[in-house]
Amino acid sequence: MPFNYKRRATVSVNVGGIAMGSDWPIRVQSMTNTSTDDIEASAAQCQRIAYAGADYVRLTAQGVKQANSIGEISQVLRAHNCDIPLIADIHFNPQAALAAAAVCEGVRINPGNFVDPARTFKQLEYTAEEYDAELARIREALLPFIVVCREHHTAVRLGVNHGSLSDRIMSRYGNTAAGMVESVMEFLRVFVQEQFMDVVISMKASNVVVMVEAVRRLVDAMDREDMHFPLHLGVTEAGFGEDGRIKSAVGIGALMAQGLGDTIRVSLSEEPELEVPVASKLVDYISQRQGHPAIEGDYCEGYDPLCPERRATATVDDRIGGNKQPVVIATYRPDELRDATLQPDIYYSADGLIDGMHRFLVPFGCWNGERNAYPLLTLGEWDRCPTTPMRFLQLPATTPVQRLEFLRGRNDTVLVVTPVDTNIPGEQQAFIHALDKAGVNCPVVLRNTYPDSSDEWLQVKAGADLGAVLLNGRADGVWLEAPNCHSCGEVVRYAFAILQAARQRISKTEFISCPGCGRTMFDLQTTVQRVQQATAHLTHLKIGVMGCIVNGPGEMADADYGYVGAAAGRISLYKGKECIEMNIPEDEAIDRLVALIKQHGDWVDP
Repeated sequence: MPFNYKRRATVSVNVGGIAMGSDWPIRVQSMTNTSTDDIEASAAQCQRIAYAGADYVRLTAQGVKQANSIGEISQVLRAHNCDIPLIADIHFNPQAALAAAAVCEGVRINPGNFVDPARTFKQLEYTAEEYDAELARIREALLPFIVVCREHHTAVRLGVNHGSLSDRIMSRYGNTAAGMVESVMEFLRVFVQEQFMDVVISMKASNVVVMVEAVRRLVDAMDREDMHFPLHLGVTEAGFGEDGRIKSAVGIGALMAQGLGDTIRVSLSEEPELEVPVASKLVDYISQRQGHPAIEGDYCEGYDPLCPERRATATVDDRIGGNKQPVVIATYRPDELRDATLQPDIYYSADGLIDGMHRFLVPFGCWNGERNAYPLLTLGEWDRCPTTPMRFLQLPATTPVQRLEFLRGRNDTVLVVTPVDTNIPGEQQAFIHALDKAGVNCPVVLRNTYPDSSDEWLQVKAGADLGAVLLNGRADGVWLEAPNCHSCGEVVRYAFAILQAARQRISKTEFISCPGCGRTMFDLQTTVQRVQQATAHLTHLKIGVMGCIVNGPGEMADADYGYVGAAAGRISLYKGKECIEMNIPEDEAIDRLVALIKQHGDWVDP
């Protein structure tokens, strides 16, 4: 029964005395953004992260010097009775990984650059023998590292980033989720052969769809080779503010809904201690589903759970379903309608009050056949409704589908599906798959109501629930309700943000911004806000803001333009994967970014 929540079974991995895996609670972590060589500042930030509730903290180590600095930071923390495990983050430098393994509780290495050189996006050709020789080189490079990790009881994270796959992998698999999986499986096979099992894996991308597909494909690949390592989940470069929270909730929540994930990080372009409460909320919310009433059902024929396609539905009134972008419905608050920056496609008016400017959904008892108004029916009202181009039928997700067989072949009905129990995405998806099995292809709008007055709680819950269904291609619209939230405009904005995170509907500029670390070359938070102020009206573009060149150019391969820290006070500007301007002064960079966008014909005036 694929719609029930149950943690995936994994081995346990000990990280500095705090174990992770399916026998343990889901762990939360963050990463410092201080210079690792600044012992005092890094130790203070580690303490703030620990006091915020994190189980682990990661620090960048560009070289052996920084790896040794983490050892000093550890001594300072232990002297202050802070025993949070420290994990070194390594790119390009196996010697730094060896040094870190001797002083840290964990070491993250990136299969994309631990052995292979930095990617240049060149197409490479290999014979079978040459490719085997590359795999042998990986094994030879890993063996000394495994020896040191075994000696010091140091855990390993194999962290694959969509933006830092090697040229070797991309030449054979492309910049794809499948390439991400093979990149880590090459390393995992060496660890298994050496019987070193204190390994956790992460598959990260700024594109939520790619990240979710990569994790699902990895689990499938590990199952086929009888591997059961824990997973770390995160959406890299998620961004700032509500967008970063919603984007993370959509991606991480969709995977956690399947029982995947043993440790998580919500990567925000903010102070790292602010990431921890968001991640903790996500863990608490999803974990409440444990032991929920069983949800019967199975996937419909032709559904691919690794890479789902959008459900094929009828198109109703040329507005909803089919190949139309998902719609947003919002509950009408008359005094707030004009304040909404983003207008929903349809407003719901419980008392039948409508205007001549917008489309409205009203209860059947209030519907008089007005232009631009549609009836919302219950099953008991269905037979009393006259013919109309579009009607909405609201149903609990537990409705027996046998009662809906009269809907086969209809192209005038949109189903509004409401949750009943704690596993909201599970029961909604089970119902929609049952519709397809019964031959009912009416489009579906998800109507989810949350009592929360906290914006952050609403962002987490709605992102996780709606995102899981949207990423699986099972919905044609969302109707998010939060009667205790501040305003109708905010709720509508969150609904659009969820659709954008799931790559279902683009309504604003998408900013891909990293959370920052010790490699960051500028004040990230201020810079992200300045770039947003200059370009937030360019809703047709994706713009990356990256603190350094380690993952920047690769992660920005999905972006149209990029702003990347090149050195202290210096910025490089990208068009796609191509660096257009190098090492320009930071105080000129945003004006030059705007000029670059104009030069390529992508600028529109606000």
